[in-house]
Amino acid sequence: MKKNIILVFAFFPSLLLAQLNSDLPTVKTVNGILEGISSSGISIFKGVPFAQPPVGELRWKAPATVKNWEGVRKANQFGARAMQKPIYGDMSFRSNVVSEDCLYLNVWTPAKSSTEKLSVLVYFYGGGFQAGDGSELRYDGESMSRKGIVAVTVNYRLGVFGLLSLQELTKESPYHGSGNYALLDQNAALKWVNQNIAAFGGDPKRVTIAGESAGSISVSAQMASPISKNLIAGAIGESGAIIQPTYPPVSLKIAEEIGTNFVSKIGKTTLASLRAMTAEELLELSSQKDVPRFPITVDGYFFPKLAADIYVAGEQAQVPLLVGWNSQESGYNRILGKNEPTPENYLKALKNIYGEKADEAIKYYPGSTNEEVVKSATALAGDMFIAFSTWKWADLCIKTCKSPVYRYYFERPRPIMRAEMGNVVAGFAGGVIKSTDVNAPKPLVATGAVHSAEIEYALGNLPTNRVYDWQPEDFKVSEIMQTFFANFIKTGNPNGHGVPLWPAANSGSSLKIMHIDVNSRAEADINKERYLWLDKQYKK
Repeated sequence: MKKNIILVFAFFPSLLLAQLNSDLPTVKTVNGILEGISSSGISIFKGVPFAQPPVGELRWKAPATVKNWEGVRKANQFGARAMQKPIYGDMSFRSNVVSEDCLYLNVWTPAKSSTEKLSVLVYFYGGGFQAGDGSELRYDGESMSRKGIVAVTVNYRLGVFGLLSLQELTKESPYHGSGNYALLDQNAALKWVNQNIAAFGGDPKRVTIAGESAGSISVSAQMASPISKNLIAGAIGESGAIIQPTYPPVSLKIAEEIGTNFVSKIGKTTLASLRAMTAEELLELSSQKDVPRFPITVDGYFFPKLAADIYVAGEQAQVPLLVGWNSQESGYNRILGKNEPTPENYLKALKNIYGEKADEAIKYYPGSTNEEVVKSATALAGDMFIAFSTWKWADLCIKTCKSPVYRYYFERPRPIMRAEMGNVVAGFAGGVIKSTDVNAPKPLVATGAVHSAEIEYALGNLPTNRVYDWQPEDFKVSEIMQTFFANFIKTGNPNGHGVPLWPAANSGSSLKIMHIDVNSRAEADINKERYLWLDKQYKK
């Protein structure tokens, strides 16, 4: 890094004058020199290209190697975020524009030289493969970097740009597959990290990937893929896995049929005409309500078979895994709709879902009182949405991973919103919805940790979220959770000074899950039987 003046002078004498007159950090990557910014001892490099812009003829192709540049490239602004609509209220972007030219990453490093070999965190954002960006405040890498870690956030293509499959695309592909461009972007970023992170003081052999929701699904995908599994040393999954019912891959044939139906709907007949469309046109047409989400695909390259089958066979990356989910991933209205949470309405809902198996379901999700219905329907909704798939991912790894698996259950509810937020209510995924109607019905009040609530706690970024009135207890929970994560990133083990003992789930200990809250503690898995029952339903 630039702060080692002797090293810089030896290899880049033309940069010496500029560096002597500036405190800006400079790094030599394989593609050229980057000049970042400093923040109280942390060097930050924003908007670093890790692949060529996926535009024109490169639309719907695997990411192409980034081209070299001459001179010094400024890395002081976030790159454009991927094409997307403003779907979620909890996303606070610092990138200035939405663009198809979006394949950029960001690096935060505490290193003072390129010889430090620090552990590396690569974080993939959530957003259902429809939205998100590496510039989001909640993913900011500075706090984790102050723990002695090189932190990286990665952009990847979304929606139709990141997942479209077509027979024409399959035919032109060198690997005879199509789709999965979002996952291939992530793979390209991991390859970039492998080649370049040493220049930032990181160790390419100590890279832990992490993510929440779609980011967690991405982690489970990269861990399973034969083209990525050798690029990582550890994995952290926060609520989500590429396993049914959350987001299981489909066959290439089915994905191509979905793509063909979309292309027919918008009246295009050739691949050339599709590539001639503006990104804005494609985004608008693919965002219509009657257009289904584009799936992840068993393309024969990134995925040679279903991810779950890869885990069953033990063919995934044999690395430590830290994985968990939240106590209120969804609300009971997902099960009951607009009906009141009464035992009668609950039983009807279970019969609609499970038919003759409703009597079995109610054994695992009981509902004899209104209060019990609320609790069980909330649990079932969260399981059906994302908790079960996360549990299944962990369970498969417990059976076939040679490395330890650590499971958590995040329980801390967010505090009330700050009074100055005005007339807003909590929205999905922890965001806020502004309303001018004072009589508008309020969403369900969270009694547990809602989907995505753990992100700021885990990454030490509570101060970046000014929506909620954080209390001392919240910062206590954040310190514990971030320490768990930092320890794991550095050593493959979350245990260490100042945190409760966390036994691995595959260690033989009866304490299988770390409950993270004000009183964090390891406990037995009391919900295993209900997940085993759910597993039988999804296998049919």
